[in-house]
Order: sequence, then C-alpha cells, then structure tokens
Amino acid sequence: MGFMRFSIYSTFVLFMVTSFSALAGSGKGEPETVRIATFNVSMDASNYLAEETLPTLERSPLPDVLQDNNEQIRGIAEILQRVRPDVVLLNEFDYVDKAVGIDVFRSDYLEVSQNGQAAIEYPYAYTAPVNTGVPSPFDLNRDGKATGSGDDAWAFGWYPGQYGMVILSKYPLMADDARTFQHFLWKDMPGRHIPYVHNADKQPTSEPWFFDEAMAQFPLSSKSHWDVPVKIDDRVIHLLAAHPVPPVFDGPENRNGMRNYDEIRLFADYLTPGHDNYLYDDNGVRGGLSDDASFVILGDMNAQAGAGGIDGAIEQLLEHPRVNDVKPQSQGGKLHSPDIDGSQFHTAAWRKRVDYALPSGDLVVKNAGVFWPINGEPGADMMKKRKASSDHRLVWIDIVK
Repeated sequence: MGFMRFSIYSTFVLFMVTSFSALAGSGKGEPETVRIATFNVSMDASNYLAEETLPTLERSPLPDVLQDNNEQIRGIAEILQRVRPDVVLLNEFDYVDKAVGIDVFRSDYLEVSQNGQAAIEYPYAYTAPVNTGVPSPFDLNRDGKATGSGDDAWAFGWYPGQYGMVILSKYPLMADDARTFQHFLWKDMPGRHIPYVHNADKQPTSEPWFFDEAMAQFPLSSKSHWDVPVKIDDRVIHLLAAHPVPPVFDGPENRNGMRNYDEIRLFADYLTPGHDNYLYDDNGVRGGLSDDASFVILGDMNAQAGAGGIDGAIEQLLEHPRVNDVKPQSQGGKLHSPDIDGSQFHTAAWRKRVDYALPSGDLVVKNAGVFWPINGEPGADMMKKRKASSDHRLVWIDIVK
C-alpha cells in the first residue's frame, strides 16, 4: 500500500514538473505552431487587361502593374497580413525577375500596412521557371495553326511565365536542396493517360491527339512541380508545390483532364517508394521523397474529390497513406453555396474545393481554415469580386513545431 502511494505521488510530481517545464519553456500553455498556407492570388495578365489584348502580349505586365499601387494587389497583401502565414505558396504570380516581381510585392505591398493591418515581412523567397506560355513549334490544339502561344504553348499561356508560382517564408528556404520537375516528359510516366482524336460522333479513334514528335518534347507539368525544403527550427519540412492544368478548355479527347490527373499522380508517386523509380528532376536526379521525410503538399490542384476531369484525380493525394487531409473549412464557403453539401470546404468563388494544404501524417496539425469572412466580418468586401482580391481563398494549417 505504501509503495502504491509512493508511485502515485511520484507520477504526480513528474506530471507537475513536466507540465511546468513545458509552460516555462514556451511562455504559454499552447504549443508553438507554424502556419503554412496556399493562395491562388490571380495576379496574371487576365486580371488586369482586356481579353482581346492578351494574345498580343510578349511578356508579363505584372512589373508595370505592381508600380501602380494596384487595388487588387493591395487586397492580396491585406489578406496575407490578416492571416499572417509563416510560409505561403502563391499560385498565379507570374514568373518574372525577382527584382521587378516578388521583391516589389514584398517591399511595396506586404511591408506596408494595408487597410490598417500590421505589415508583414518574408525574408526568404523561392521562384523558378514554369511551362505556361513557353512556345512550342506544334499545333497542340489541332486548330490548323501552330501559333506557339496560347493553346499551342507547352502549357496554356499568352507569354512565358504566366500563372507562375512563388514561395514566401519567414523561415530559411533550402533553395540549394530544392528539386524541380519542369522538364520531366509526360511520355516517361509509365501507364500515363493518352488522349485520342474523336470522330464526329465523339467516339475515340485510334489516332493519338498529340503526334510522336510533340510527345518527344512534351513536359508533364503545366507549370512545374517543386520540392523546396524549409528549415523550421530543428525540423525540415518539404514544401511540395504545384498548379496542375484545369481539366477543362478542351474537347471530348479530354487532354487537359488527363494531364491534370497525371500531374497530380506525379506527387502521389513521388511519395510512394517503389512507384517513384521513373521520376527524374531537372538536374537528372532520380527517385522520390524518402519515406521518413515530413512534407506539406501545397497548391491549386484544379481538382475536387468526385469532380475531376478524370475520376479519382485528387483522391490520389487525399487518400494517400502518407497524407493527412485535415479538411480546412470556412463559414463563408457554406453561406456562399448553401445548396451544396460540403461547401464549407470550398476554396474558390466558383464553388469548388481545389486549393490544398495537405500535411504528412507525422505532422501534428493544431488548427486549419479557409479565409472566407462573411458579411459584417473584417475582409468580407474583398470576397465579393475577383478584382478586389482573387477568385480563390487562402487555405492555411497550423503545425506544431
């Protein structure tokens, strides 16, 4: 009996010491977290210029727009200042020289108070080339003209760098260890989808949509696929960033739907030892992510469960054994589409869940959400039109350090 009393007392003392040490070490009762987010900011030319002028563009207008103290870009900055992610992927931020692109966005927008919000600094930034708007010599859309741009580019875009990507971080980005898959060829994915020409009855023929000469050069990634490690205190987390092609804007051949599925599959295979042997990055290094690495998949995947261009596209990630889908949500999404089940998970004004922050199962997620304020809440006015911010919503997760 005496031994039992001693054991209970010892356990109580150990619990109190451990709890006190945790409180003393952190200065608060809650564990410290890092907020990681993804945000399609819609900062490409189609947001600023008339549609009929887009085919005449030879370069991104973003550097010029940034100089104009643009209202929409101020709105994007205000959202980032309100949510205050520590690490964030920006989709649809054109790939341009840092000095006239992301550096200006940081200094003139993020580091300046927007609508009374506290300024925010990101000392680290990563960006790299994308395939959108890069000219091809082929008539990829089969309209009888090889224009080199638009739908005949290696991925749809009117100029190189359109719909690019940027990662901003308060923590060091390990750029020297980053892997990119911009030039991985679609033909080199075993079991890939093959779009076929359809006849007048919309039935597939035996003729592939893309000629062999085109497929010999055709990159899988419509933008790029990135693996950028970030050093958060003593931990390394791999940021897996992408922005697959929308599975629309094609015909019965479903070439964009098939490409979307296979772009998502690239990351699913990247996470699966034994399925990753065929992959090679832009430096020729083969293979995927080690099975003990921590990661967060980020990006506008242009796919919703049960509603992809090819069935099961996003489920390749949502149901992957290494992925923990915590399903960030908002009241704003639910009120925006009360007629749709699950609309609290929507991330786009056009009533879909397409933007994802998917952590690996070893990471502890403390909280998660979609920034979609409702009427009467701060920031609600920016949700009402694309030119006030974006047609997408920022998605975030809080991970325990």
